[in-house]
Amino acid sequence: MSIDIRKQLIKALSDADGEFLSGQALAEKIGCSRTAIWKHIEELRKDGFVLEAVRNKGYKIVNTPEDLTESEILFGLETDRFGRYIHFYESVESTQKEAHRLAYEGAPEGTIVVSEEQRKGRGRLGRDWSSLPQRGIWMSMIVRPDLPPQKAPQFTLITAVAAANAIDDVTGLYPEIKWPNDILINGKKVVGILTELQAEADKISSLIIGVGMNVNHGRDDFPESVRKTATSLSIEKGNQVSRAKVIQAFLKHFEKYYQLYLEKGFAPIKILWETYAVSIGKVIAATTVTGKIVGRALGITENGVLLVEDETGTVHEVYSADIELSDF
Repeated sequence: MSIDIRKQLIKALSDADGEFLSGQALAEKIGCSRTAIWKHIEELRKDGFVLEAVRNKGYKIVNTPEDLTESEILFGLETDRFGRYIHFYESVESTQKEAHRLAYEGAPEGTIVVSEEQRKGRGRLGRDWSSLPQRGIWMSMIVRPDLPPQKAPQFTLITAVAAANAIDDVTGLYPEIKWPNDILINGKKVVGILTELQAEADKISSLIIGVGMNVNHGRDDFPESVRKTATSLSIEKGNQVSRAKVIQAFLKHFEKYYQLYLEKGFAPIKILWETYAVSIGKVIAATTVTGKIVGRALGITENGVLLVEDETGTVHEVYSADIELSDF
């Protein structure tokens, strides 16, 4: 119950948009005592929130903590579902693993798992993903669409559009999407997306969508092997970036595009995705499990499959591959 009071308190103060709310008004809104309100106000202060208290006027939040916390994510969150249930950890093996466990246990759609550090972070094809504490966003979310399993790959593209929008909103940087799951800034990787499926024969039980985003890394924070190909928002922006604001913006855009997808199908998402796509119209090399296809990227199908035309004019449908810009 105390956690629920805390969430409602943060939401009420956030919705007040900088105006004072009295202890009595908060108690009536949340359905608890004024003593409970005072107790949770003090807990927020311990978490690093700066609150102003004025006699006969009440409370308002003046500033939020610099460290990433559940409370900071909730304060200012503009969603109905996504991010309303947060499992926050200082350190886990991987947020994907935790989210899978929670999904099996019946966690509601919109639940997110966020950790300051991943000890065994991973990307596509089982690759390691460096997940240092206080540097990035290491997050997984649970999505439960009433759809057949073959629709699952489209959610990687929905997620990419939401992440690109969030980066644009918060930093003003212009990201580009490299099919299927990488987001680049100035040609270097800043975000990776991993979509995994829990399903029955004809229906998705849940999608576990992992997002790894390099936010406040310095150049030396990256392993030597990826320093030439990876970047962070702070490197490109030239200053520190609020991870909570990026998470909030991402969740807002994801919820919006997810609803658009459910109402209108993949067509509008496809248009949005192609506006950010770095490889469309360019010559690429697509390395698949069966070999390499070199050709011009024509776009994606309604199912999110990449179309590549080789030098003979043959159009290949690429379902999964590593993509690099190339030449004939």
